[in-house]
Amino acid sequence: MEIYTVKEGDALDRIARNYNVSSYSLALYNQLTDPDKISVGQHLIILKPDKTYYVKPGDTLAEIAAKEGTTLSRLLQTNPQIINPDEIYPGQRIVISFEDKPTGTMSINGYAYPNIDRAILKQTLPYLTYLTIFSYGFTPEGELLKINDSELTALARRYGAGPVMLISALTENGSFSNELASTLIDNEETQDKLIENIIENMKEKGYIGLDMDFEFIYPEDSENYAAMIEKFRSRLNDEGLFIIVALAPKTSDTQTGLLYEGHNYQSLGASSNVELIMTYEWGYTYGPPMAVAPLNKVREVVEYAVSEINPNKIYMGMPNYGYDWTLPYVRGESRAESISNVEAVERAYRNNAEIMFDELAQSPYYKYKKDGLMHEVWFEDALSVYGKFNLAREFKLAGLSYWNIMRPFLQNWMLISNLTNINKIY
Repeated sequence: MEIYTVKEGDALDRIARNYNVSSYSLALYNQLTDPDKISVGQHLIILKPDKTYYVKPGDTLAEIAAKEGTTLSRLLQTNPQIINPDEIYPGQRIVISFEDKPTGTMSINGYAYPNIDRAILKQTLPYLTYLTIFSYGFTPEGELLKINDSELTALARRYGAGPVMLISALTENGSFSNELASTLIDNEETQDKLIENIIENMKEKGYIGLDMDFEFIYPEDSENYAAMIEKFRSRLNDEGLFIIVALAPKTSDTQTGLLYEGHNYQSLGASSNVELIMTYEWGYTYGPPMAVAPLNKVREVVEYAVSEINPNKIYMGMPNYGYDWTLPYVRGESRAESISNVEAVERAYRNNAEIMFDELAQSPYYKYKKDGLMHEVWFEDALSVYGKFNLAREFKLAGLSYWNIMRPFLQNWMLISNLTNINKIY
């Protein structure tokens, strides 16, 4: 596998010929909606098939996998054009493997809302170990506020991913309520009721784990929050279920701010089965233009996290989105537009913008002018993902966790699945 940087005068078919690959596969793996539209500075992944197979009448994908000594999940990873494993046809070319073989193993989690586009979900699930569905809520009395998730849990299992239930203290307006969280943290009777409601729901829906995403916890609730997580873990583990806790991206145990002070890394790490560090949102909707997950900042969080928590329990957060800021940025007034990484690349082409790469942040960005106004865009691509993957591997972390998989990012999934063997539950 190689990551190629588009140069002035390049054309996709010429790049394909130089690497002895097809233009079709180059466009497919990099999710180019129009192969004639590539931008200077754009990063493309080059994957060369090592072994292929042509479908015969009566073949099924599962039978081909068994015959070739691989798995159904792996064939779906190497052939993203196959959305439904039951829909293959005679003469179709199947990639069994690429020249560069993945090394080691890693677990991959992806978050999704129940209204996710089903085509995007089906194309993404082969690359996931877990699908975490966002989000269940609860009342101050410990009743569970349910969501319509049965189709997603069934699809997750069909594609070999374990469904994970998420519960949070979100309000109807989409913000985290520290008051609601505190009500639960300080009341063991309410906790007991909620735990039983959660377990009943998990068994009914086929969930295998619980993600607790409680943000902006009051600092004075920190100790009791860890104790509550321990209580939930003990009860869930008795039922053969696990618990993952989401952690704010801290760099020290003395870091101030409401987002950070309620999350004690050491205590929560000891209380839960798995920990997710939310290493994204340095660049955010209301902030100034910058990378969403600059590698130098992500590294600081990871270095602190592994000093407090066993690395093989940690999942590092990965953003699947970018932002477009209208300039000049005005604090308190400006609001960046959230866009997909695919849209970011297409927007660069439409506005004749050269894509740059920040060496410190290890992130792509560009500027363009539209309707008399300057814009600045930061996003993720193959090279920025490669840097983050290597960071996770350097520290021997358990895996990566994507917020979120609602938008397409096939280039990322092809890259990850060709770097490592992705753990599958089923």
